[in-house]
Amino acid sequence: MEASSAQWLPKEEGFREICGLLEQQISHSSSSADKSQIWQQLQQYSQFPDFNNYLAFIFAHAEGKSVETRQAAGLLLKNNLRTEYKSMAPVNQQYIKSELLPCMGAADRHIRSTVGTIISVVVQLGGVLGWPELLQALVNCLDSNDINHMEGAMDALSKICEDIPQVLDSDVPGLAERPISIFLPRLYKFFQSPHASLRKLSLGSVNQYIMLMPTALYVSMEQYLQGLFVLAHDPASEVRKLVCAAFVQLIEVRPSFLEPHLGNVIEYMLQVNKDNDDEVALEACEFWSAYCDAQLPPEKLREFLPRLVPVLLSNMVYADDDESIVDAEEDGSLPDRDQDLKPRFHSSRFHGSDNVEDDDDDIVNVWNLRKCSAAALDILSNVFGDEILPTLMPIVQANLSTAGDAAWKEREAAVLALGAIGEGCIHGLYPHLSEIVTFLIPLLDDKFPLIRSISCWTLSRFSKFILQSIGHQKGYEQFDNVLMGLLRRILDPNKRVQEAACSAFATMEEEAAEELAPRLEIILQHLMCAFGKYQRRNLRIVYDAIGTLADAVGGALNQPVYLDILMPPLIAKWQQLSNSDKDIFPLLECFTSIAQALGTGFSQFAEPVFQRCISIIQTQQVAKVDPVSAGVQYDKEFIVCCLDLLAGLAEGLGSGIESLVSQSNLRDLLLHCCMDDASDVRQSAFALFGDLARVCPVHLHPRLSEFLDVATKQLNAPNRRETLSVANNACWAIGELAVKVRQEVSPIVLTVISCLVPILKHAEELNKSLVENSAITLGRVAWVCPEIVAPHMEHFMQSWCTALSMIRDDVEKEDAFRGLCAVVKVNPSGALGSLVFLCKAIASWHEIRSEDLHNDVCQVLHGYKQMLRNGAWDQCMSALEPPVKDKLSKYQV
Repeated sequence: MEASSAQWLPKEEGFREICGLLEQQISHSSSSADKSQIWQQLQQYSQFPDFNNYLAFIFAHAEGKSVETRQAAGLLLKNNLRTEYKSMAPVNQQYIKSELLPCMGAADRHIRSTVGTIISVVVQLGGVLGWPELLQALVNCLDSNDINHMEGAMDALSKICEDIPQVLDSDVPGLAERPISIFLPRLYKFFQSPHASLRKLSLGSVNQYIMLMPTALYVSMEQYLQGLFVLAHDPASEVRKLVCAAFVQLIEVRPSFLEPHLGNVIEYMLQVNKDNDDEVALEACEFWSAYCDAQLPPEKLREFLPRLVPVLLSNMVYADDDESIVDAEEDGSLPDRDQDLKPRFHSSRFHGSDNVEDDDDDIVNVWNLRKCSAAALDILSNVFGDEILPTLMPIVQANLSTAGDAAWKEREAAVLALGAIGEGCIHGLYPHLSEIVTFLIPLLDDKFPLIRSISCWTLSRFSKFILQSIGHQKGYEQFDNVLMGLLRRILDPNKRVQEAACSAFATMEEEAAEELAPRLEIILQHLMCAFGKYQRRNLRIVYDAIGTLADAVGGALNQPVYLDILMPPLIAKWQQLSNSDKDIFPLLECFTSIAQALGTGFSQFAEPVFQRCISIIQTQQVAKVDPVSAGVQYDKEFIVCCLDLLAGLAEGLGSGIESLVSQSNLRDLLLHCCMDDASDVRQSAFALFGDLARVCPVHLHPRLSEFLDVATKQLNAPNRRETLSVANNACWAIGELAVKVRQEVSPIVLTVISCLVPILKHAEELNKSLVENSAITLGRVAWVCPEIVAPHMEHFMQSWCTALSMIRDDVEKEDAFRGLCAVVKVNPSGALGSLVFLCKAIASWHEIRSEDLHNDVCQVLHGYKQMLRNGAWDQCMSALEPPVKDKLSKYQV
């Protein structure tokens, strides 16, 4: 096989062999062993430089062969081109391209569709510049009036628009205008084609450009909108779906284009939201959330609410074929299959004020018309508040009171609706909430599992209210009834109900906190009973509920009677799981919360937990380099979870962890983790480093300078936005270490300052927590080494004081102010230019609890008052707002 310089032609024998292999490959009678052998033979053929020419020839010309065989050749060609196109001889590239273009007009639809896919791949790899004939061929086919040619070209063009839209919106040498300008008028024309396939492909192609908004689309926007209105009632549901998608994207990207037509668009969306085709209705339903997010004037939508709300409510009723209805029948004693387990993500430990909250409201992750309608109702209730209640409540009440098994889906949707408006309409619902909760409690025992599960969720949406009412007898009884109801549901035989009940209970725990203490025994009995009977997937949620409980009640958990219920099953599970079993992650997280809650009470369980974390980290560090000798595949999540559990131990046991650390190689393992290439490993490593610095700094001593060096490097990481959490934890850890080892940080003080000052100066564009930690660490370093910091203070005094004034009163803020006072004493003139900011920072305290710090602050203020003669002090005071002056009066200045 070789290509001559003349037009390439296949050899009969090669043609026959390759066709034979393709026929065997697609034949149903070939066994999988045969197929892998055929695959290997095809791989051997692909060593020949013109193998892809054969595939192109078979695809384009093998008229005597089946369409399936030709398609198989085309798909193999497409996959080969992905990896080989750029390294192919230009003559072979040219041959293949010349064979593809005529196939756009093939009589067979499958051939046309396959060639569209191959053409798109060639354009992805070589652009349109490398294939000038393509644009002309597309235009000729689109203008041909032959349905096969028009559809073939449209198929190829739509795939190019979907995969690489930007190539058509770029300048092409030799063309007066960009390709998109040539194609758009032809696409608009197809909006009116009698062939549904052309209407669908042309509209889908234009929609791909809404985000990019090329000039050609911008200037022809009115024509596009008129085209959308013409297609709005298209008989083909695929086309109506694309019309809805276009309006949703336009309102997200360029709402101003729709403003003149808003009334008509809303009216249309309302109609299509009731479309018989669920996919069209779902696409239309996305519009309401998009409208609210676009911050368009709410009054345009207000007049439609009485008609929109009922549509959303009726779409919230389960469809008969909803997979949840099928799932809901599943028995809780059936083991989970691996594919039932959603991937889980452990979020690394974070020291600071605003770690991102995870949104765990939704229970199952398939997006459908029901969920989209509930989300739209939620957003509308947040925009319009109680205005939607007069329309909504009569329908909800009517549906809740429908009797009989046949109407269970309507009752379920009414409960979902109450939960969806639970935030936005809380004021209007408030007078009736007690009744609503009283009504929902019995539904926890309904005979339909999906009513039981949705009632759990809706009650959790009202948990704030349920807890506010706890002060009086009736409110406490209601809280107790909800609590007991959820605990009963945690032991439900149905998996969906178990999941909803555990999630709702975890939400309740966060709200209730120490209010749960009197009921701890019964709560633990239920949770540990669930722990014994749940399958793997829901077991993770029980771990979460136990961890949340420990966070909520804290030290109250530290009673033998509670620990006897809680710990034995967890320890049994801990012994049963191997070091490489991912099911250990949620257990490690659960132990982290328990260790922090029990404090020194955890010491009786600490040693085996500590040792195991060390050995898992060690094994994983070996596996990273050599999985064979480690006997496990590397997975950094094991390291992250173990570092976080060790940090929980350090926080819980305090200096009690010292004996464990001293007998281990944790110091060296930890330094290694602080230098890991994965940012989440470094993030957790610095959190642990800071916790150890606090409770047993002496064990970090031998490698102190290395730790400080690595931590400082994290602060000036060039891509700080990606590694922000690492910088945040490293910054906090340096401060913790500084107050313990004091003068020993002096070698790195200037480097640390040079990294922290830019953070403080760009505070408004950075994460709040990083800014706070930077201000505190700068203060702690200044406190232990004032004479090194003081000469530089005028460069950062103003932004430092601004950051300090944002921090809430606590021990860390006290340390920072000790540093502030220390540097001012060494170099008083360094703060003269920022005196107003210094006063505001001092005024930000509600109360300085530490007497010596209070005296230091007094001295600083009085020192400046004496320094500034001739009215200069009064001038400074007059620049302060009255509340700031009031606050300073307690220092007698």
